[in-house]
Amino acid sequence: MRGGAVNPQDLVVLLAVGRTGRFTAAGDDLGLNHTTVARRIESLEHALGGRVVTRGAAGWELTELGRRAFASAEQVEDAMLGLSTDADGTAGLEGAVRVSATDGFSAYLLAPAAVDVRSRHPRIGVEIVTATRLASHTRSGVDIEIVVGEPHVHRAEAIRLADYTLGLYASRSYLCRHAAPTSHAELSGHPLIYFVDSMLQVDDLDLARTLVPQMQEAVTSTNVFVHVEATRAHAGIGLLPCFMADRHDDLVRVLPRVRARLSYWLVARTESFRRPEVAVVVDAIRAAAHARRGELLGDAAETTSRQPLRDGLPSVRAR
Repeated sequence: MRGGAVNPQDLVVLLAVGRTGRFTAAGDDLGLNHTTVARRIESLEHALGGRVVTRGAAGWELTELGRRAFASAEQVEDAMLGLSTDADGTAGLEGAVRVSATDGFSAYLLAPAAVDVRSRHPRIGVEIVTATRLASHTRSGVDIEIVVGEPHVHRAEAIRLADYTLGLYASRSYLCRHAAPTSHAELSGHPLIYFVDSMLQVDDLDLARTLVPQMQEAVTSTNVFVHVEATRAHAGIGLLPCFMADRHDDLVRVLPRVRARLSYWLVARTESFRRPEVAVVVDAIRAAAHARRGELLGDAAETTSRQPLRDGLPSVRAR
């Protein structure tokens, strides 16, 4: 049975729970503790006369009644946002959007996208968390995830952003001191700079390592910027994203036919996509990925992919 009028504050809590899937994450967003969030949800269920959330494999999920209440809460939120205006008198957006992405993507694509968002919507804050991992099953604490490889997620939407290429690079000084490899077989005489094999959580990045199984690791790290700098410091041959390595004149692409093509994907909960501030950030990220698609693929990769294979070197594509 219904227990009275709906408290608008309870609807605000439902929005946060529906978007994060977690009472604790919703509480963090709202500045409330877990107990208060649970009490607000219970109050809303009492007022509506039924359950609005149910526990699922990926966290708290909206029931049919909960989805109807969530839609109504979004309408209230939109109306309140419509009352807010920027300095020029146009309707303004505000709030924090937290994005998890790999190190390289965060620095060269996500950061410029965040600046673009801030220039148009000064009251939107973009929080960037760097991580190289699989898409989370819960997405607790983040609104958007950028991952490598096609994700398999529950109660979320995934958008393919762009492909990018990994290639082999060495410093000019390294190649002056060591004979540059002219065939795939000669790579065995050179040390590899790449991820820590035992700590890799992304299948596609692990697959890229199979390009050069005969190479022994020299310097390994969970951070791709370490890969780039170790390669520039002449530690060996790095398996690097072209869009990062091609920025450095002291790095030279070796054996361009040895490459891996991977893909960046954007993942967010279905409810998060409907938040105006999240939608703005998503649009900016997609625009940045589209504008940099040539850099992501690498000029050398594009050129050699059009040439006939003459040296018998392998070309492995992940996904």
